[in-house]
Formats: sequence, C-alpha cells, structure tokens
Amino acid sequence: MQFIEMSMDERWVNRTAQVMFDTFHWFHGEAFSCILDDLLNLPADRKVIAEGFRLLPLLVEPLLASPGNALWLLSSPEFRRKAFTERGSLWSIPNKTSNPEKALQNQLEREVLFEKHLSRQIESTGLRSIRVDGVLSEDELYAAVSRQFELEFEDA
Repeated sequence: MQFIEMSMDERWVNRTAQVMFDTFHWFHGEAFSCILDDLLNLPADRKVIAEGFRLLPLLVEPLLASPGNALWLLSSPEFRRKAFTERGSLWSIPNKTSNPEKALQNQLEREVLFEKHLSRQIESTGLRSIRVDGVLSEDELYAAVSRQFELEFEDA
C-alpha cells in the first residue's frame, strides 16, 4: 500500500521500524535528482551548504570534486529526541495514532536504522561525518563544520 494512502496507524503503529525504514522512499534516494537539478542551477562560484536526509553519501560522493566538500552530521538517538522535544514536535506524529507510545518508539527506531545506514555509506565512501550528541557545544560544532569547509565568517 502506498504511504500516502495509509492511515496513521498503518504508517506508524502497525509496521515494524525495519519495514518503515525499508519502505520510506526518501531514505533510499527518491527525489535526489530534483535536489541535484536545483544545486546545478546555482552559480558555480558559490559555496553551498545543502542538507537533508535525501542526500545519501553513495549518491553524493561521485559528484564531489573533493571528498572534503561533503560532511554529514549524525545525531545520536538521545540528541534527536531532545531536539524534537525542545521543538515541541516529539509527539506531533505519534499523537495522531491510536497508540502514541508505540508510534513514537517505531519512529525513533526507524531514525536509528537510517543513521546506521548513513554511517555505513559514509564509511564505505571515505567521506566525513561529525557525531552530534551534545558533547560538542554549538560553538565547537560550528567551528568543526567551518574548518571542514574552510569557511570564514565575520563576527556579528
């Protein structure tokens, strides 16, 4: 059954996290070509930071002029849950189901599966990642990303 046609319970409660991961098309490259078209239409002399879970390392790596031109931020499950909680969106999807606790568990487990998938792709391509787990401060993370891309910013 197509995702769009499913009820919220069919999407988030009645399926395992593994099935949810396996069948979520955006985790497997769908629509990557649309993002690529947008990026290719930008001026060649501009530095661009593109982000999103559709930018899979195996798809991005062959297009890079240098491996240093890509970086993935991989959040720990604890950090992800904290971020969703602070945004007020942790229960947005689960509360639309008949079993919010099960839906949240499935959703968070699916995210862990995706992060492991990304980690394997990053390792196999030799690209870089930074673990976002709250150990690095925002300033330290900002500095690490800036160093990776050789970015210089003026203080505000």
